[in-house]
Amino acid sequence: MLHALVMAGGAGTRFWPESRAALPKQLLRLAGNETLLETTLARLAGLVPPERITVATAARLARPIQEQLPQLDADRLILEPCKRDTAPCIALAALRLLAVDPDATMLVCPADHVLGPTEAFEKAIRQAARLVDEGPRRLATFGIRPTYPAESFGYIERGEALAHGAKGDAPAFDVARFHEKPKRELALQYLAVGSYYWNAGIFVWRAATIRDALAEREPEMLGHLARIVEAQGARDEASVFEREFAAVKPISIDYAVLEHWPSVVVIEAPFDWDDVGSWQALSRLAPSDSNGNVMSGAHVGIDTMGSIIRAGDGHLVVTLGVRDLVIVHTPDVTLVANKHDEESIRRLTQLLAERGLDKYL
Repeated sequence: MLHALVMAGGAGTRFWPESRAALPKQLLRLAGNETLLETTLARLAGLVPPERITVATAARLARPIQEQLPQLDADRLILEPCKRDTAPCIALAALRLLAVDPDATMLVCPADHVLGPTEAFEKAIRQAARLVDEGPRRLATFGIRPTYPAESFGYIERGEALAHGAKGDAPAFDVARFHEKPKRELALQYLAVGSYYWNAGIFVWRAATIRDALAEREPEMLGHLARIVEAQGARDEASVFEREFAAVKPISIDYAVLEHWPSVVVIEAPFDWDDVGSWQALSRLAPSDSNGNVMSGAHVGIDTMGSIIRAGDGHLVVTLGVRDLVIVHTPDVTLVANKHDEESIRRLTQLLAERGLDKYL
């Protein structure tokens, strides 16, 4: 039976100052009337019912997530007491699933991506589930055909093509190798070769397989997390969770398992995909005016071009003779930045922390 794990614990620092510790990117309405998290759950509705969806997030986000997802019972949340990257939350979700469904298949996806159309996504997930059914030791992932030499994505190098599946299936391949985020020169080579994909961070596998892989690669981690599952329903459940989860070393599922597992397949994603990684994503996802500006809220501009402008409630932003800016107004912070210098926003949040200005983070 198919179950879904939605990972919703990211900080989204490149969307500062709207994205904050108490309300990060996945809980914002950036490209429509729904938040990224709400859109993700809606996308899963045709694949799994709410009772088979788990959302992993930071404990501090429990209330806003429950407000946005009233269809989920509170026990469908994994509330992490501290940040430990993706492998621990995936492992814990797998252990919990196996306690109720020993044959569970897991779909793992982030909460902060924009995908479409939904029908193509559903079809691709069903294809991945069939591949896993045919080879239970397989771990399936999705690759995005690169459109530019991105330095901020990991890459997947495809190997031999899999035997043709059902009519209309997307191309699927054995994974030859995973590659770290490359410098521009190497990314250009990947594009030229044509056999490299961006790593979408969406996975399908048997819960038992990922448990076995982690038992082999990260046995200490799995031991800590098994004690959390064993303590469910006990009087000291909360304290055991906090102690054992904090004892786990942070590591991504890519480093922990995928780069080492002998049977990983990549499906060429038949859907559109955007990781919504920075303010520039709004230029791709939201409508723009005749001058290439993407605006939200009250704005009046003269000779303003190629800018992203977001005005807070009751506040008017006026621009004169500006190009390629990000202007974001919130009740306590106003950001004015060159939209092509998105990495500086991440550095800025680090600087605020160093200066003790945590109230703005």
